[in-house]
Parts: sequence; structure tokens; C-alpha cells
Amino acid sequence: MQENYRLNKLSKRLRSEVGKAIADFNMIEEGDKIMVCLSGGKDSYALLDILRSLQKYAPVKFELLAVNLDQQQPGFPKEVLPNYLESIGVPYRIVNEDTYSIVKRVIEEGKTTCSLCSRLRRGILYRIAQEEKCTKIALGHHRDDMVETLFLNMFFAGKMKSMPPKLVSDNQLHTVIRPLAYCREKDLAKYAKLKEFPIIPCNLCGSQPNLQRAAVKQLLQSWDRQFPGRIETIFRSMQDITLSHLLDRELYDFASLSSLSQQEFNPHHKANQAPVNLLASKAKSEEKPKREFTEQELDQLANDELFGSQDYDALARKIHDDHHLEDDDTVIKGLSIKQL
Repeated sequence: MQENYRLNKLSKRLRSEVGKAIADFNMIEEGDKIMVCLSGGKDSYALLDILRSLQKYAPVKFELLAVNLDQQQPGFPKEVLPNYLESIGVPYRIVNEDTYSIVKRVIEEGKTTCSLCSRLRRGILYRIAQEEKCTKIALGHHRDDMVETLFLNMFFAGKMKSMPPKLVSDNQLHTVIRPLAYCREKDLAKYAKLKEFPIIPCNLCGSQPNLQRAAVKQLLQSWDRQFPGRIETIFRSMQDITLSHLLDRELYDFASLSSLSQQEFNPHHKANQAPVNLLASKAKSEEKPKREFTEQELDQLANDELFGSQDYDALARKIHDDHHLEDDDTVIKGLSIKQL
């Protein structure tokens, strides 16, 4: 009786949070066919279950297709997901691609496999979404994942960047959504336990104790124990950004700022004048500045370089070495897993 009460209360809260995220970011529309990526972990099970619940009462009609990528990991219980999905009556597709042996062959023992594994997996899922004519791809990342990614990028990549709740792929073909964006991981863990989902452990990422993400997770959890509510505060800050109080000159035009007194009392002041480098000599200031590549140009250069080669093991190593951190917004474009 007590467990039923706890489950109903938790279900209501999670449905509310998922519904709010969907509405806030316009994640689901009339007629959408949503590919729910099901890994066998607690988060993706919860995602599918909550979307099915919302589907019954939503004011718009949408389809769900559960997709699991069987990466041919040794000992993977192949029957678990099909049996579960058939028991609840959800359309599904199991995709068999041997990414496991590729990752184990390319990545040295003891090194992090996340970067390469996630890119291979994402490329395959994008292909399946196209084949199945899915309009949205739903991933099971939650609020804690987003906060962890923010700190990972700040600590190790020097970027203020997290996981977006909704994004369009670089080739403009796919829309990726994260309906669990407002959900706490501990709530999802409780929900999975109460619902008794048949959890499948991952022998790749789940067996690596020294991941940078695990270290950041431990740091955030220690903060939350010492200062309850800190993770919630950090997450709220990601939704309330003041660009004028950061330092990104591409996103905010600091150079053109001028006060009324500057305009009135400085006879040399000109609107929109070029910034002055006080450390540069007159001769140097007249030199033509070196051209810097934009991120889009660098992406294109990397794409041309990588896919002009037929050495796919070298390609995989290069991707792993160049992107030592997991970057959920990057995907190997145009690469068939069978070529690897």
C-alpha cells in the first residue's frame, strides 16, 4: 500500500516535469513519430514509460518507436528488451551493430571509451531514424546529466556548454529531444526500482570507474550533501544567463558599448569605431590581422580530412584523441558502421 502511494506520487511529479519540458521547448507536435532510444538503463526505461503515459492524455497525437542498439557486448541478454517491449505492446526495432569490438580494438586498455562509443552509436541511431521516418529522436538524459556536462566542459574543455534540451543535427535532418531535462536522477532511480524495470548493465561505460564524468558526479553529490539544493540552483542558473556579465565577445558586443558622458565629453569618440589595442605599436596596428577559422569551417575541414581516408581504424583513433571528452552534440556524419 505504501509503495503504491510512493509510486503514484513520484509518477505524478515525473509526468509533470516531463510535460513541462516538452511544452517549454516545443519538443512534441501533432503527428510526430518519436524514436525513443532504449539502452536498457533506468533513464531510458523511465523515458519510454512516461512518454507512453503522456501519450494517452496528450492533446496531440504522436507515435512511439522504441529502438535498441545491440552493440554485441559479451554476455548481453538479447531477450530482455524484446520480451519487455512485447509485454507492454510498444512497437520496437533492435539494431545489431558490432561497435563493441571496434571500440575495444581502437581504444587502449584503461582508456575512456565514451567519446568513440557515443559517436558510433549516435551515427547509427541517426541512420535508423531516417529509415523509420521518425521526426524526433528522444534521449534519456536528465537534469543531473546536463549539470555534469556543464562542469565537464568548463573543467576540461574550457567551454561554457551543456546538453541542450532540443537540438537539430548538423545536417539538419534530425531533431533530438531530451524530455527528462527537468527530472532529477535520484527520482528516476527510485521510479525504476518501484516499477521493477529489467535493467541491463553496460559493460563498456558501466565498467570504467575512473571516468571524468564519474568524478564530476561525485563532486556535485558531495556539494549537494553539504549544501542541499545546490544542484537545483546550478540548474536554474543555466536557464537565466546574462551575456553582458560574461566574456564572450561573439555573443555580446562589448566593443560598441558607450555611455552618454563618453558621447558628450569625448570629442574623439565615434560610434562603432574599431577597438584600440594599447599594447600594439603603430606599425603592428596597421598589419592585416591573421584570419581565424570559424567553428563551422573547422568542422568542414575535419570532415573533408577524415572522410577522404579509407583507414577507418585511424579515423576512429583520431576522433578519440581529438575529442577526449564526451561531446553529445557531435556525431560522425556519413560513416557506415560496416565500413569500420
